[in-house]
Amino acid sequence: MKPAALLTLPLLLLSVGGPSAGAQSAAALAKVDAAQMNIAAARQKTYPGSALTVRQTLRSGSNYTRQVVSYQSDGLRINALLTVPTGTPPKGGWPAIVFNHGYVPPSVYRTTERYVAYQDAFARAGFVTLKSDYRGHGSSQGEALGGYYAPGYTNDVMNALGSLKRDSRVNAARIGMWGHSMGGFLSLRAMVIDRSVKAGVIWGGVVGNYDQMMTGWNNRTPASIPQRVLNLRKTAVAKYGTPDANPKFWNALSANSYLRDLGGPIQLHIGSADEEVPVAFHTALAGQLRAAGKPVQSYVYPGDNHNLSGNLRTALNRSVAFFKANL
Repeated sequence: MKPAALLTLPLLLLSVGGPSAGAQSAAALAKVDAAQMNIAAARQKTYPGSALTVRQTLRSGSNYTRQVVSYQSDGLRINALLTVPTGTPPKGGWPAIVFNHGYVPPSVYRTTERYVAYQDAFARAGFVTLKSDYRGHGSSQGEALGGYYAPGYTNDVMNALGSLKRDSRVNAARIGMWGHSMGGFLSLRAMVIDRSVKAGVIWGGVVGNYDQMMTGWNNRTPASIPQRVLNLRKTAVAKYGTPDANPKFWNALSANSYLRDLGGPIQLHIGSADEEVPVAFHTALAGQLRAAGKPVQSYVYPGDNHNLSGNLRTALNRSVAFFKANL
């Protein structure tokens, strides 16, 4: 299988999946309120994570070990793929990357079947990496309720960060975020929630604000997303109004409103022919970062797709170099 084929992601406005990932129960859906995505409120929470518990030891990479591990998030067991460099760590521990995957239907998601070539590139470069199976994905506990109108996936990413910070192999002062598609949305949120994240790389990210997401994103909804979950957006608009009618509410939910609080630089990548995420999201964020006085590197690859298949090695090399320079 070619490396690019390891990443197949239709990314849409909500990200949830089939029955084995959680029959999204009426009780769970009833507890969801878009106000739970408020950034200021998210900063008031603690995200301790937990010790990383080994669930399965996998075949090692060229210069790193691979294990399926689990950690705690909101009382749920979340599984993740952990890589750790072999050899003597630098003083203070290895630098680390929280690796945030994009949309894969949770019912077909498997820990070791997606993003393998991508995670491998960072692992070989000497970074600890931790790719979470968000709640309701694979064997992780909980229900998959989407990343944009429910806080669960954000909490899982934050607790992955907390778990790495407490791991003795990791230098807690040298942790970054990598995210693709929906994972880019989660990475940007995590970075404005916690300034300790030193650098972020986002590929084909859903990095528009809520107004852009609602009015400038005309994707075809995949059949894997149940209507009852798609209705979370409708419920939110019915309760709080549209971003145009109630900008104060929706801006408070958007990471784009808090870019001045970032603790480190961001590198952005997107293909000009991205079929899932508008290039306008990428362009707008790059401009907003510059206006906020924050360092940003922006790469638009002519004619390339959502997975950057035509420029995969170039994008990976740039991403690795960026982390080496900033972590």
